[in-house]
Amino acid sequence: MGEKMKTPCVFWVEVIMPVLRAKVAQKLYEEGLTQAKIAEYLGITQAMVSKYLAGKYRKLEKELEDKLEEIAEEIANLILYGADRGEIIKFTSRKFFELFRSGFLCKYYAEYAGVEESICREIFIATPSRSDVLERLNLALSELLQDEKFLQLIPEIRSNIAYALPEPKDFSDVAAVPGRITVVKGKAFALPPEFGVSRHTAKILLELSKVVPEIRSVINIKFDEKIEDALRKAGFKVESIEEKKRDEDKTVELIVQLFKGKGVLDAVIDKGAFGIEPCVYIFGRDPIEVVEKVKKLESHL
Repeated sequence: MGEKMKTPCVFWVEVIMPVLRAKVAQKLYEEGLTQAKIAEYLGITQAMVSKYLAGKYRKLEKELEDKLEEIAEEIANLILYGADRGEIIKFTSRKFFELFRSGFLCKYYAEYAGVEESICREIFIATPSRSDVLERLNLALSELLQDEKFLQLIPEIRSNIAYALPEPKDFSDVAAVPGRITVVKGKAFALPPEFGVSRHTAKILLELSKVVPEIRSVINIKFDEKIEDALRKAGFKVESIEEKKRDEDKTVELIVQLFKGKGVLDAVIDKGAFGIEPCVYIFGRDPIEVVEKVKKLESHL
């Protein structure tokens, strides 16, 4: 009778959030933030931050730990990119629903609450958010436009960065920059992202979603030997397309074949063909991860 009602919310608060906060604290500390500043961002005491940095928090199963590591990195990046408290709360809350709706957390919750896993799955029904996609794409794009080094990576055909909804059905489920990212008076310029404005990058993500659904974002940048060398130095998993007789549809098909044969890639180099400018496609789970890869590439140029 006295046992607490262990709802998914209680599981999130008692089990997930302490570990997530600890991992975010560790990542922010590695980036040079003080314990006081970290405590302010996370809404906890400095003593708790110190405890987290000392590794004094509950350890979870490896698969769950790895997933929380990914989310912590995303939250830390949002904080470092200047996202306000409201944006962080929205992102974290959406992750709560995403992890339950996908079924990922259901087995852990079922063990914690002593209930059937099917109960968890019945509670949550997936409803992908278009506003979430646009918000994250806007945040990543803003970071990109402020990056002076990015100017040297914009190709003649200009760059675009795209981000798809989970399980995209057609072009209207992929957001990108209308008219692409261009250079105006020596600065990168772009209109706010919209859904349904990209064809080529959208088609790449649509086709990849059937093979590697976790890859939902891509950017195209220029290609030259220095960039190819920097990709290797950055430690990225890279493959190339060298076939000369092809159109854009064939290019998409070849990219998908590379992912099928080689597994998830960080980048694909398109060496160019008749009517197709050479370029590099950089892939990620979301646009913030893509921009992080672009910055890592820049550090090796």
